[in-house]
This record gives sequence, C-alpha cells and structure tokens, in this order.
Amino acid sequence: MITTERLFLRPLTLDDADRIVEMQSDPEVGRYLPAFDAERTRERVGHFVAQWAERGYGLFAVERKGTGDFLGRVGLIHWEQFDEVEVGWTLRRDAWGHGYATEAARACVDFGFARCGKPYLTCNIHPDNAPSFRVAERLGYRRFREDTLLGMPVVVNRLDRSAHSA
Repeated sequence: MITTERLFLRPLTLDDADRIVEMQSDPEVGRYLPAFDAERTRERVGHFVAQWAERGYGLFAVERKGTGDFLGRVGLIHWEQFDEVEVGWTLRRDAWGHGYATEAARACVDFGFARCGKPYLTCNIHPDNAPSFRVAERLGYRRFREDTLLGMPVVVNRLDRSAHSA
C-alpha cells in the first residue's frame, strides 16, 4: 500500500474488476485502450492481480483519501513481449484534470525502482493521447521507440533509474 498527499493506493483485487469494467466502458476513458469486452477486461484484471503473487508488484486501485472513492488504476505491469516494466495509469473521467494521475504515477515510479530492479521503467502511450504524454513528461519520461501493444500502436517512453535519482 502507498499513501500520497491525496491518494491511497492499494493492490488491485478481483473485487475491483467491475469498477474497472465500468471505468473503461466510458468512451472517453476507453478511447486509447484496447477494446476489450467486460469478460476480457475481467480476465485482464485477474492477470494483473496474479502479477502481485508472481513478481511482488502490480497494479494498484487508486482511492481518494478521506472518501475512499475509486478513481482508477495505476501501477506496474510487466510486459513479457518486451521484458520491460511499465508504469501505467487509467483514471475515471471525473478524476481527470486534478493531478491525480501524476501524483499516483510518481509514487509508482518510486515503488517500481525500489521493487523491480530494472535499470529503466517505461510507459506505453497511444500516439494521440496528449494528456498522458503530459503526465509522462512531468515524471521525466522521454520518447524511446514506437511499438505495438495488444494490437494498438504505442509510443514507448522511458525513464532511466539514473535520471530519476538525479
């Protein structure tokens, strides 16, 4: 569990699957995500939950301190196809524009470098997702390469451990 100034991050559980399905069914939220139906989204949540047991890190549910309102998900995802660890974030639309994504992702970057031992972390962003690029820039990420993930084009951004600690 991680606590920030305004947020509480706890490991994602299968009980969060319906909240994730609901969040990602918002057309604005899902615009830059793979088009998974509810069943496939629940399967993905199960995969992300399993990463906690397998790797000692994974995705967190993001909750607002004080109210416990579910705002979205953020955390570490190991992508086998790249052998890289991504810090990813997706928040409900009503949580956009408040700095929550940056606050939560910054805490996950710190957690990721402490936990996974990789020399760098990535974030994979759809080429048209300008708000996520702004979050990545605030965190110190730099463009690394273009690739494909889950059938969608992504720009892979990279944050080196040495640049993060500097």
